[in-house]
Amino acid sequence: MSKVLLVDDDVELSSMLREYIEREGFEADAVHDGEAGVVGALSGAYAIVVLDVMMPRVGGVEALRRIRAQSRVPVLMLTAKGDDLDRIIGLELGADDYVPKPCTPRELVARLRAILRRTQDVPTSESASGPLTVGGLLMWPQMRRAQWHGSPLELTSTEYNLLELLARNAGRVVSKVELSEQGLGRSLARFDRSIDVHLSSIRHKLGARPDGRSWIETVRGLGYQMVRE
Repeated sequence: MSKVLLVDDDVELSSMLREYIEREGFEADAVHDGEAGVVGALSGAYAIVVLDVMMPRVGGVEALRRIRAQSRVPVLMLTAKGDDLDRIIGLELGADDYVPKPCTPRELVARLRAILRRTQDVPTSESASGPLTVGGLLMWPQMRRAQWHGSPLELTSTEYNLLELLARNAGRVVSKVELSEQGLGRSLARFDRSIDVHLSSIRHKLGARPDGRSWIETVRGLGYQMVRE
C-alpha cells in the first residue's frame, strides 16, 4: 500500500482529499505547513508527496527546493489555476507533475497512480536486467538508476521516464503526445509546457555535445529525439 503525504494549509480540503485517497486504497497523512512537509518528505516514510504551492511561512516552492536538495521522492504540486509561473518554477525545481486547483479528488488520484506506476517497479539485480545503453548513457530501468559517461545521473522520477523513453527510441523522433502519455501518464493538454521544462532540465544534466549542440534535439512541429554517439 502506497503512503501519501498531503502538504496543504487548507485543513478542510486536506481532510476531504485524505478521505478520498484512503478510500482508493492508499494510506495518507496530512500536514499543514511547508516546514512539516519537508520533514515528512525527507523521513522516507512516504512513496509520494502532494505539495501545495501557496502556504504561509515556508511556501511550496521553497519546500520543494529543500526536498530536492536531499531527496528524489516523487512530488506532485498543487498550483493555482492558470498560474503558469509557479507551475514552471515547480517543474524546474524537480516536481514530477502538477494539478491545478481546484481539482477533483478523482483527478488527483489518477495523477498519483500515474507517477507511482513508474516509480515502484520491483528491483532486480543489474546483471539480471542488464542496462539500456545509448553511447555514454547507461540506464537500469528496474532499479531506476542511470549513469552518464561513468558518473551517476541524478534524475527525478519523471525525468527518468522521459529519458528512458527517448533512449529506447534514440535516433527516432518521439512526439510530445507520446512523451506525455508514456512519460507523465496523462494526455497532453493544450499549452502544457511540462514536457519542455522537464527536457530542459535533462539537457542541463547531460551537458552539450562536443559541437555545442544538445544530446536531445527539438524537431520543430514533430517532437524530440536523442542523438546517438
